[in-house]
Amino acid sequence: MGWRWFHEWGSPKWFYDRAGRWQRVCGFLALALLLVGTLWGLGFAPADYQQGNSYRIIYLHVPVAFLAQALYVAMAVCAIVLFVWKMKLADVGMQALAVVGFGFTVLALFSGSIWGKPTWGTYWVWDARLTSMLILGFLYLGLIGLRSAIKNPDLAGKACAILVLVGVVNLPIIKYSVEWWSALHQPASFKLTEKPAMPASMWVPLLINLLGYYLVAAYLVLASMRTVILDRERGSAWVREVIERD
Repeated sequence: MGWRWFHEWGSPKWFYDRAGRWQRVCGFLALALLLVGTLWGLGFAPADYQQGNSYRIIYLHVPVAFLAQALYVAMAVCAIVLFVWKMKLADVGMQALAVVGFGFTVLALFSGSIWGKPTWGTYWVWDARLTSMLILGFLYLGLIGLRSAIKNPDLAGKACAILVLVGVVNLPIIKYSVEWWSALHQPASFKLTEKPAMPASMWVPLLINLLGYYLVAAYLVLASMRTVILDRERGSAWVREVIERD
């Protein structure tokens, strides 16, 4: 079999057909996990001994903040694949990830500001973590704008890939900002490499929601990629067959 599986990923038709099945699976699993995690977190998890019930926004804020960064890492992987193997599907992935990643970044900033009001007494401070997250949002927005400004798809893909790789330097700043500088933002509430400080009745629904939101992101990215593929391959016979079938 060798590298056949890898080259299949470069086929828009192969990916389009399978992405539709993966999308449905991700959608059903995400709905189930988010129902369990959100109901558990909002209705049954105990109140925090310091923040009371205001901490419950953690069940939204932490997953979307994780995803805002994880999707950028995924874009960087796509950029490397585009440069090394010149796979057009990697560029499709970058295009889809930029839109979804921007949405999750905005949601992270918005939910964080709501959490900040009862915790810090203000919706926004120029904290190192918040500022670097805002920069991440501008990077996503810049990628979307750059692609729209360049009409040649190949040139747009290469230009976006360069910007993505340059912007990777912001990710460790986001992650370690609360350790490198004096910051109001609290350290990470949930680390995969350490035992959670909070009781299981609080972190288990958080973990469930984290998995659920990752599946939501997968669903949205797959849906966006399928749309981009149809647009880019609209002159192909198989696309005409798909349009006629649907």
